[in-house]
Amino acid sequence: MVLPAKILLAILPFFLQATPVNSQSTGKTTRYWDCCKASCAWTKKISLASGANPVASCDKNDNKLSNYDAKSGCNGGGPAYMCSSQAPWAVSDSLAYGYAAATIAGGSESSWCCGCYELTFTSGAVSGKKMVVQVTNTGGDLGSNQFDLAIPGGGFGIFNGCTAEWGTPSTGWGKQYGGVDSRSSCDAFPAALKQGCYFRFDWFQGADNPAMTFKQVTCPAALTSKSGCVRQGESPTGAASSPTWTKSGAVATGAVDSVA
Repeated sequence: MVLPAKILLAILPFFLQATPVNSQSTGKTTRYWDCCKASCAWTKKISLASGANPVASCDKNDNKLSNYDAKSGCNGGGPAYMCSSQAPWAVSDSLAYGYAAATIAGGSESSWCCGCYELTFTSGAVSGKKMVVQVTNTGGDLGSNQFDLAIPGGGFGIFNGCTAEWGTPSTGWGKQYGGVDSRSSCDAFPAALKQGCYFRFDWFQGADNPAMTFKQVTCPAALTSKSGCVRQGESPTGAASSPTWTKSGAVATGAVDSVA
């Protein structure tokens, strides 16, 4: 049976949204943690799978909110902030899971929100390691094929919701872009964010914006179970939780990448 052109054009957006793109593209990474409600946390950004929701937001006490239209804490003092559960973690010595803001060439928020991508790092101390991230956010300051990894202590960037959510000084938690530069700086972070901050100096080995290649993949359930967001037509794979790999002898500062 041959479908009429009008019907084919009507269903094309569904296949573009639901089917992972397996080809590798070249991109770049940065890092941030601004504590603000994510752009993919608003309703009607994408078509969701049955029972799924937009990306979770939390109140000042790090409790998930049920109102997905709650105003961001970075916009007029609303109650919605970034949840600490969206910090990265290591699954093994060579694989990590996490979340990111992104801008992807040829797409838009509706095509990348809550999609998952496997990043293979190609430079610095983490060269050869892989990180699977779910896109929860975007940003007007991001370039094409840029993934801004959500890492506590990674820098506020344009916005700062952390002072309102966690009481950090407006000039605290390191540089505005780049964040803290030593593992010991993470010791002063709220308990809920410490492990995510340590991640940068442990598994990530102090890498500073490593280059990478990336491809779209089906989301692991370990990521979607925390964010709550699943795109229509996608069935997350694996268990809803994953082991957390830890390493002794952590890297002390972010400077190691320059000598890797």
